Amino acid sequence: MPKKIAFIKFGLFSHTNASVSAMLHQHFAEYELEVIDIVELLGRDEAAQILNALQILKYYGRDLLRRRHSFRSCHFRTPYMFARIRKRMQQRLGRNVSSYVFSFQTQSLYDASVPGLPHFVYTDHTHLSNLYYPGVDRSKLFARAWIDLEASLYRNATRVFTMSQHVRHSLLEHYRCDPERVLCVFAGSNLPGPLIPLQNDQYRNQRILFAGVDWARKGGPDLIVAFKTVQDRHPNARLIIVGCSPQLELRNCDIVGRVPLDQMKNYYSQASIFCLPTRLEPFGIVFVESLLNKIPVVGSNLGAIPEIVENGKSGYLVEPNNPAELARALGELLSDPQKCSRFGEHGHRAVKERYSWDSTGKRIRQEIQAAMPETLAMLD
Repeated sequence: MPKKIAFIKFGLFSHTNASVSAMLHQHFAEYELEVIDIVELLGRDEAAQILNALQILKYYGRDLLRRRHSFRSCHFRTPYMFARIRKRMQQRLGRNVSSYVFSFQTQSLYDASVPGLPHFVYTDHTHLSNLYYPGVDRSKLFARAWIDLEASLYRNATRVFTMSQHVRHSLLEHYRCDPERVLCVFAGSNLPGPLIPLQNDQYRNQRILFAGVDWARKGGPDLIVAFKTVQDRHPNARLIIVGCSPQLELRNCDIVGRVPLDQMKNYYSQASIFCLPTRLEPFGIVFVESLLNKIPVVGSNLGAIPEIVENGKSGYLVEPNNPAELARALGELLSDPQKCSRFGEHGHRAVKERYSWDSTGKRIRQEIQAAMPETLAMLD
């Protein structure tokens, strides 16, 4: 009977969990993949919900009153919920731990490790990486008791894989993780199927694409201010908003809202510029997807974005909360379709090798083999 890999996930994770599942299938094809969703694992337990609500009030009551946090954002950030998930995972895997070769979880909201089973974490974020962002309000950090538990999940992991060097630095600086156990393996595009040819009139159609679900956090209000300035010199410029539906009255602005993932390539192919002036971004796969589609980027100079976008080569990086600088960067690209083309080609070449699920899978396979050579050699 073949050994199994336990893949533990939480919901869609911005469509990344489906890509990770396919990557594990491809690069560990000799093992059966058992997918465990935390939401399904917990089930509907009203008593547990009440107990967790009491802990939310205990740790975040004042923050809720001051609107620093929402009840929903605190749901998985209590010691009670952390312990409950850990217990349920041990119940799920512990009885048949010998059936598994290792466990692998995405994100760092919970600890899915089980004693006696090698465990790997793949994440785009740490909570304390928020301290790297400009103007961070420390009062909005979650409870110290929960942050200490977050640190424990990294200690319990055989290896921690990150999507960016930015998050790896946080694990070393804020959580004092062993550098040899924390490795950046990057990530890939979640768009299905091959790229489609550009339909942007050789970057002359002046279409600016914004794609994000969280309008405010992704810098949408700053983009609106900048776009109004841009329209003074480029009256034919058009802003396309995908992923959310802000209430706006703005000339030459199309609000599309949420669309199926497989339709996103159409919006990339029809854009001359991708713009996301985000104020906080754990990774930013949309930047990878834009460059893979040869669309130059205007983004914020924070988080992992400078690792993806080369300022002055594949796009422009601007300081967050700066609509004037944003408008200048957009205006420069709108005025120069040939530069857009050069930036798009350069960005495509730069990201297509590093940021693919195949190359990420190869890195993960290599590191897992190095971490447990005897086990994998025996099972191969």
